[in-house]
This record gives sequence, C-alpha cells and structure tokens, in this order.
Amino acid sequence: MALFPRPILVDGATHSAQQFRMLVRDLANGSEGITQGDDLKVTQRATPGGGVLVADGSAVVRGRVQSFQGSYAACNIGAVDVPIAATGGSTRSDMVILRVEDPEYEGTLNPETDEIAYFQVISNVSSSATAIPDGRTGIPLARIDIPASTSTITDAMITDLRSCANPRRRRSVFTQSPSALSTAIGSSTTYSYFSTAAGWNIAIPDWATKAIIKIDVSPIRYDLGNFWGQISATYGASLATQAIVLDDNQGSGARRIPAIIADTLTIPSAYRGTTQLLRVRAAALSTGQAGRIYVDTGTTLAADVQFEEAPR
Repeated sequence: MALFPRPILVDGATHSAQQFRMLVRDLANGSEGITQGDDLKVTQRATPGGGVLVADGSAVVRGRVQSFQGSYAACNIGAVDVPIAATGGSTRSDMVILRVEDPEYEGTLNPETDEIAYFQVISNVSSSATAIPDGRTGIPLARIDIPASTSTITDAMITDLRSCANPRRRRSVFTQSPSALSTAIGSSTTYSYFSTAAGWNIAIPDWATKAIIKIDVSPIRYDLGNFWGQISATYGASLATQAIVLDDNQGSGARRIPAIIADTLTIPSAYRGTTQLLRVRAAALSTGQAGRIYVDTGTTLAADVQFEEAPR
C-alpha cells in the first residue's frame, strides 16, 4: 500500500472505490452502526407470521476482511420482509444482520447484478449473542429467540441489537437565583416545590432517548430545628429523579448546606420534540418535626442537562 496520490476530490482525477470507503470511515470516526435511533429497527410483521420487518434507515458498516478496506454506507428505503424459518422440537436463536459482501475482498457476487448489501439471517446463534459470531462484514440488528415448534415471530421474541455509529448528544447548563425567601418545606411528607424557584423550561430534541441530569442546590437554608427529608426534581408531568435524603441534626439555629440531585431519565416518545419543565421539590420524611428548609436570595440552583441518543 502507498499514499493515495490524488486526494478526494481533485478535479480531473480518478478515485478508487477504496478511497471513498476510507472517506466514509473517516467521516464516521471509524465507528459503525445505524445513523439515527429509529433506523433499521426489526419488528414483527403487521400480521405476525414467519418473518420480520426491517424498517427504513441507513447505517455505516466497517469492512472486516482487510485493515484498510474502509467502511460502507448502506441505506434502506421502505420496510423489507425477512423470512425466519420455523423451529422444530427445540428452541433456536437467529440473528438478523445487515451484511455487506464486497467481491473485491470476498465472495463472487457481481456488483452490476447482485445485491452487495442485504439483510441476512444467521441461524442457531447463542441465546445470549449480541455480536456477529464470525468475521463477516456486517452489523447486528436483532436476535430472534424462537420457542420450540414455532412458526410465528412476535415482538416478544425480538431483542434489539442495534447501536448508533455516532449517537447525538446535547449538553446545556441552566442557572437560577431565587428572588426571595421561599415558603417553608418540612411540615408534610407530601412533596412541595420551592415557591421562589420556578425551574427551567427545557426543550427536548426529537432524537433524545435519555437525559442525564445533575442539579446543584447550594446552599439550602435550614432553620427552626432538626430536619429529616428528601429532595428530588421532576421533569414534565411523568418523570422524576431519584430522591436524595436530607438529614440534619444541628438544632434550631439557621444554617446552610448544599445538596446535589442526579439521575438518568428515559425520555418517553411523547416527550421528544417538546418543552418540559424541570423543577426542584422537597418533602419531610416524617411529620411533627420542627425543622424547615428554604431557598432564598443566597441560594443558586444550577442544572446540568445532557440529552443522548440511542436505538429506539
């Protein structure tokens, strides 16, 4: 091998297929997998039967025969039906993959007449397999775990094996400083929001599948007595972070103690592409205690929110 003497794209030059494959590899940062979270998803047929459907979408597949084979860009438009053979008297696991068989490196297919990229079923793989069990060029899409004497494939039998080649991420930091002392929290075990900390209306990308959230509330004002309670945050009407315990036994004097809330939340499909309110709340863990907590003009709330994409 030698340096390609004519870089892509030089007017008037001729470039080999390998050069373009190396370009695909470079643009994909050497990664492989589906492009977006809903690409090439494997599901049951509209009427369940002896096969599955592979949804439309695109992917990058890294060549495995030679180290500088490069990567292939593949695209599927419209659902493709992939037959799955029935089982006999025992269970069987099959793997559905996106296969690329380039005759420059393997096989005898003719690119002018044959399908070089196609969906392939590898039969009788391990029931825990998550990767293609040999060195063929391709990416796994799903494993089908089929009971004995079964000819109808349903979604319950399908394990999603897709991964995003370069999952999208978006991270933002939001701050808030209360303008006044909040209403006291601590007389009830029912959650209350801090009245002077309105939270943040945060837009969720339409591709996001999870949100990694860290909120610093620093410092919380404690007063009137010992306090035993919890603090968490809600995001929209249905999501809530893990609650952390606030346990303070410093008596009746006013004091200030910071708190950190952190969790990873799964984004429901109905939330994608919408704006939802992220807000901090707190509650006592027992009734009858004297202690109360507040936020005030000496408190800062900072929310670090990262959205991430994964197959969905």
